[in-house]
Amino acid sequence: MRVLAAMSGGVDSAVAAARAVDAGHEVVGVHLALARNPETLRAGARGCCTIEDSGDARRVADVLGIPFYIWDLAERFQQDVIEDFVTEYRAGRTPNPCVRCNQKIKFAALLDKAVALGFDAVSTGHYAQLVDGPDGRELHRAVDAGKDQSYVLAVLEPDQLARSMFPLGDTLKEDVRREAAERGLRVAKKPDSHDICFISDGDTQGFLAKHLGEQPGRIVDSNGETLGEHSGAYGFTVGQRKGLALGRPAADGRPRYVLSIEPVSNTVVVGSVEELKVSTITGAEATWCAPVPEPGAELIVQVRAHGRAVPARLVKAGGPEAGPVQTLPATVDVELIEPIAGVATGQTLVLYRGTQVIGSSTISATS
Repeated sequence: MRVLAAMSGGVDSAVAAARAVDAGHEVVGVHLALARNPETLRAGARGCCTIEDSGDARRVADVLGIPFYIWDLAERFQQDVIEDFVTEYRAGRTPNPCVRCNQKIKFAALLDKAVALGFDAVSTGHYAQLVDGPDGRELHRAVDAGKDQSYVLAVLEPDQLARSMFPLGDTLKEDVRREAAERGLRVAKKPDSHDICFISDGDTQGFLAKHLGEQPGRIVDSNGETLGEHSGAYGFTVGQRKGLALGRPAADGRPRYVLSIEPVSNTVVVGSVEELKVSTITGAEATWCAPVPEPGAELIVQVRAHGRAVPARLVKAGGPEAGPVQTLPATVDVELIEPIAGVATGQTLVLYRGTQVIGSSTISATS
C-alpha cells in the first residue's frame, strides 16, 4: 500500500513509520506544522510542533530512506482545536483537545488530504489495536495499558478506521524505545510530550485568563449560600478540590469539591464528595465505530483518557431500536452500575465491550 506516516518528531511515530517500511509499504513521512509561531526548542516534555520536533522527524525519515514533507495545518488547528477549547471553557464545559485534534486534524484534515493524494492509509504512533472482525475493522485497547490511546481515538468512524494503521498497538513502550535505539534513531530517549500541546508552560488557567479575561463571580454551596469569590469560572473543573480559596470550612470539616459551573450566572457550585457522584450520563454528538448495541446492553464506560473504566448499562442509543449508523440520532444514555465522581459536561464518554471500542459521545448531562 501507499502509506502516509504522520511523524510528530517523537519516538512512537518514528518506530511506527519504520515498521510500515519493514512491512513493504511505500511510505512517505509528513510532519504536521500546527503552531502559528513554533518555538525553537521543546520545554522538556511539554509542548509539541516545535522546530526541534520537525527537525527530529526529518532526520528519522532520512534514516529510513523515505520522502519527507511538512504540511502546514496551523490555521485549521487554531480553528478546530484551540478556539474550540476556549469556547468550551467559556460555556462552562471541560473539553479534551486531544480527542478534538484526532477527530478534526489527524483523521479528518490529514486523512482526507492523504486519500486525495492517492494514499491508501495513514500510519500513526498511537497505542491502540485494529482487528478485522465480522462487522469490519475493530478498534481495541493497546497491549500496553499504561499507554493505551483508544479513548482519544474513539471518535473515529468505520471508514476512517479502515484507512488507519497503528503499528505499535501490540508493543510495550519500553520495547518501542529499545527498538528505536537498535535502529539508530536519535529520538529513542526523547521525552514523551504530555499535558496540552499548545500550552507549553502547562498553565491552563493562565492561558484561559489571557483569552477570556477576568470575570469575577461567586462560589456557592448547593443551597446557594455564598462561600467565596473567583476571578473566572473557567479556572475550575468539576471534581476540583484544591485552589478553591473558600472563606470558611464546611460545617462537618470535610473537603469541598466543584459540583458544577454555571456560565450564565458565572457561578461555581461546590459541595461534598457524595453530591459529586453521578449514576447516569447523557451524551450528544455520538460517533459509532462498531454496530450500535441494543438498549440494556452491558458495557464498560470511561470518561477520562486514563480514568477508571466502570461497568454500565446502555439505556438508549439513537432511539428504541439499533439500526444503521446513518439513520440514528447522535445521542446516548448510560446508567452506571456503580456511581463515579467528577464527571463534567464536555468530557468524552467512551463505550467499550471488553477491549473493543464501540463508540463515543460528548457528555451533555449527568445525574
